[in-house]
Amino acid sequence: MNTPTKFTGFALGLVALFGVTLGVGALVGTTGSEPDTHDATDGEPAAKTGGPGGLTSSEGGYTLVLADPITDATRQGTLRFRIEDSSGRAVTHYTPNHEKDLHLILVRRDTAGYQHLHPTLGPDGTWSTPVDLTRAGDHRVFADFVTADGQPFTLGADLRVAGQYTPRPIPAPNTTVTVDGYTVDMKGGVAPARATDVTFTVTRDGKPVTDLQPYLGAYGHLVALRAADLGYLHVHPAGHPDDGSTAAGPGVTFAVTAPSTGDYRLYFEFRHGGAVHRAEFTVPVTETVGEPAGTQIAPEPTGHGHGH
Repeated sequence: MNTPTKFTGFALGLVALFGVTLGVGALVGTTGSEPDTHDATDGEPAAKTGGPGGLTSSEGGYTLVLADPITDATRQGTLRFRIEDSSGRAVTHYTPNHEKDLHLILVRRDTAGYQHLHPTLGPDGTWSTPVDLTRAGDHRVFADFVTADGQPFTLGADLRVAGQYTPRPIPAPNTTVTVDGYTVDMKGGVAPARATDVTFTVTRDGKPVTDLQPYLGAYGHLVALRAADLGYLHVHPAGHPDDGSTAAGPGVTFAVTAPSTGDYRLYFEFRHGGAVHRAEFTVPVTETVGEPAGTQIAPEPTGHGHGH
């Protein structure tokens, strides 16, 4: 579509965090029995609530089961978890959303060490992915997925990484980032309870990048986290690469609706030269923020409003 997709269904305190296990083994049922798995449409899970997602590990009849919520710091860890239904059976079928069955975000509570991962689903319903856990401390891992019958969810749990932990202050507000030889400029204000256009413009060696490559079905990807509680927003931009009208850069525009005032961390990802690059911004949102042209009133959230 050609109108920006709004960040809606903001998770006020998405505690969407996964378990990690570094050794062998996975989440299993009864030893010697066949895996207890099913399609997400099997049975009759409880109806979802209309509140924000990710506040608990269970919602709507689905539960995130951690392989291990405590682990040691390591660069080459493996994260494993399952999504189970109300009967304790692992869900094995999902609806692909933005080219993936499940999207996973890992970040430490001080917003350092951001990782965007796409786990692999095993036949027994266990998800797994390599993960860099060199940073000790308490982390959150956000996972959003859509069930086989089309219901979006975000579930979570805490991940604690043992080791020496030195928390970092939230970086100062910024509108320009240099990363991997690219410069990314952010333009547009963010207001509470209103949708405002935010555009990220990519240049390299002073020249606009006009050949961005598709990433997850779009020319850019954005996650926003409220610094105070890691409340989570995830969305894709206006348009898509094969719609015949969306330019491949240098600008990528999103419609962002902040649910409240406070500092936010924005993680903008784009693909160019065959690699994914990420620019990180700190954006303060206040009641007195200006209303750029094109600002519109955001409708009240009716559910999770996943960008995935």
